[in-house]
Amino acid sequence: MHWVFVLFFVFITNLWPCRSTQEILFHFVSVFQGANASALEKEIGSEQFPVNEHYFGLVNFGNTCYCNSVLQALYFCRPFREKILAYRSQPRRKENLLTCLADLFHSIANQKRKVGVIPPKKFITRLRKENGERIEKERDEVDTLPFLPSNGSLDSQNHNSNTPPPSTWVHEIFQGTLTNETRCLTCETISSKDEDFLDLSVDVEQNTSITHCLRGFSNTETLCSEYKYYCEECRSKQEAHKRMRVKKLPMILALHLKRFKYMEQLQRYTKLSYRVVFPLELRLFNTSGDATNPERLYDLVAVVVHCGSGPNRGHYIAIVKSHDFWLLFDDDIVEKIDAQAIEEFYGLTSEISKNSESGYILFYQSRD
Repeated sequence: MHWVFVLFFVFITNLWPCRSTQEILFHFVSVFQGANASALEKEIGSEQFPVNEHYFGLVNFGNTCYCNSVLQALYFCRPFREKILAYRSQPRRKENLLTCLADLFHSIANQKRKVGVIPPKKFITRLRKENGERIEKERDEVDTLPFLPSNGSLDSQNHNSNTPPPSTWVHEIFQGTLTNETRCLTCETISSKDEDFLDLSVDVEQNTSITHCLRGFSNTETLCSEYKYYCEECRSKQEAHKRMRVKKLPMILALHLKRFKYMEQLQRYTKLSYRVVFPLELRLFNTSGDATNPERLYDLVAVVVHCGSGPNRGHYIAIVKSHDFWLLFDDDIVEKIDAQAIEEFYGLTSEISKNSESGYILFYQSRD
């Protein structure tokens, strides 16, 4: 079948010699995705197809599968999509990452067709301009959500860096608060310090669950020897217990599984394909005593998946929940999948490094 694609591409190049390669490729993808789009509509069924919903794949502009996957995940976080579309309806601002993202979401939401493929060219160009090659890296030090302003401000170019950024709807949706509690083992005095987050990065272990990983995130650490804590009450360094708890639970909880680890003996990053179960429903148990709404229940709405054996050789896809069914987005390809298929993305039970499709970023949306 591949020779048919090659022959078609050669034919179309000769037919349109004035077109750019990207334009030709997009037309090429659009033609062959027509059958896939029709199949998706048939599989969902006209009566079951959600009203005013659109399922569009995104063209890959070269190493942009991670970007495309996070975009799809964010699009199906309904509170975020609604705010982005509302943001676009406001008076036009100078072009920035958020305006480009809003234009892309608006384009998808207002397509005449229900399914298809769209090129996020304007957004990718802007993202590369602002973030450089970071969007094409596959390491844990990369921003999990590179499309959100680093300081949470929607108009960061107009913000005075000497003052705290104003609270925005980005904060309202994604921001939670951690409290760092330190208890002196001599005088029992507890000091705490709060810090905000847009996503949580958690270590992974073999044959565990995301709940276990979150408990590990909040494990009590003993500060002793050269790491003793300076207690203001004792006015000297003392042994202490330190732990991190969630004080404010966000509307949408973004969890980043740290699957890429730097191995000193290898002098490079390697992938941890550990099997980590992530349930369709989640409740956090590592909350502080004064947490607001500690019983908040979350539903899984999207997962960014890394496919491959290592950080420098792999691919990203997204699985999302839309209404009552699940979809898989692989760049320009969109397929309907069963909920049971999500288990295939937990990871591998074997310690041997090999290709795996493993959940990398999880998006949980609160029910209230």
